Order: sequence, then C-alpha cells, then structure tokens
Amino acid sequence: VLSFLTTLNKMGFEKQILIDGSGHLLGRLASVVAKSILQGQRIVVVRCEKINISGSFYRNKLKYLKFLRRRCNVKPARGPFHLRAPSRIFWRTVRGMLPHKTKRGMEALNRLKVFEGIPPPYDKQKRMVVPCALRVLRLKPGRRFCVLGRLSHEVGWKYQEVVKTLEEKRKARAEEFYQNKKRLIRLKKKAEEECKPRLEETNKKLAEMGYA
Repeated sequence: VLSFLTTLNKMGFEKQILIDGSGHLLGRLASVVAKSILQGQRIVVVRCEKINISGSFYRNKLKYLKFLRRRCNVKPARGPFHLRAPSRIFWRTVRGMLPHKTKRGMEALNRLKVFEGIPPPYDKQKRMVVPCALRVLRLKPGRRFCVLGRLSHEVGWKYQEVVKTLEEKRKARAEEFYQNKKRLIRLKKKAEEECKPRLEETNKKLAEMGYA
C-alpha cells in the first residue's frame, strides 16, 4: 500500500487515486480529500464502512441522533437530509469542507467517488493510505473510537450484512489469486534453474553482443 501524500508530491496529478478508507479518522481523511479534489485530483474512496471516528460509540450515536432531529418544520422535504450509509456520511463530511454551492465546489465534488466495500474494478487496483489520517498514527493509544459502519447500522443503514458477505467473497477470490500467483512464480523459478545449463552457451554469445 502506497502513501497517498508521497504520490502527490513526487508524481503530481494522477488520472485517479484510489484510497482504502479502512482505519482512517473521518475528519482528517475528509480534509485531505477535500483539498485534493479542489486542486483537480480525481479520488475514489473504498471501504468507507471501516472509517473510524474518535470518541466512544455511545457519544457519537447521541450526536447523530441529535442531528436526526434537525429538520425544516414548514416542509421537512426541504432538508436537511440525514444520510445513513457510511459512504454518504463521508461524502457529506467532505462536502462541508468545500464551497459546494459555487461552480468550483460543485466540480470538485464531482471528482469524488465513495463506496462501501471494494466493488469492481477497484478490487484489482492498487489502493493507497493517507498516513496523516491513520488512527494508529494520529490517535493516542487508549483513546476511544468507533467504526462508521456500526454507527450507520444503528441509525438506519440496512446493508451491513450484505457488504460483509460481499467483502468475504472478495477476500476469498483475492487469496485464491495470490496463491495461484505464488505457485506460478515457483514454477517459473524451477524452469529457469532446469534450463540454466542448456542456455549457458547462448547467454555467453548474447553477452558478447551486448544483450546481457
């Protein structure tokens, strides 16, 4: 897994950057993502259900239940809209850090994609982390934290088990692919060792011609 910030500093803009949200703190990750998409970078965040929030689960649930009571008395359909899915909660957090009512902010928000789990084609692409937003690096050991997926489930998100099942299937496929890859590498190495004596003369001639 590569460092997201190192990639931005060394290589400039990528066509698209894929971030694995697992183990990141919500606000810290959102601030990095918000700044990057404003600068023109396209970003995809997967596994949003594994994002962490500092503070105990009970405290964060009370805060979210308070937010659920916020509504327009005249016509509740006007908003605010209470998003329940982990990916949409993260999306709304990023939106709060953008001038989303301006053309520039709207275009920036269109550069962001968010998902629960890791759907195709992102399951076969290199994922990155943001070190300055990782919980293990930024939160003091012993401090309480909660997982966004559990919070969403408690306030009305209905797909926790579905995402869990799909993730188990994805991990099983990935493990099978990895074991097969290791087997092919071993076979290739063995074939190279067996052919080494036969190819000695050929390799020597190639070396003389500058193809070593």
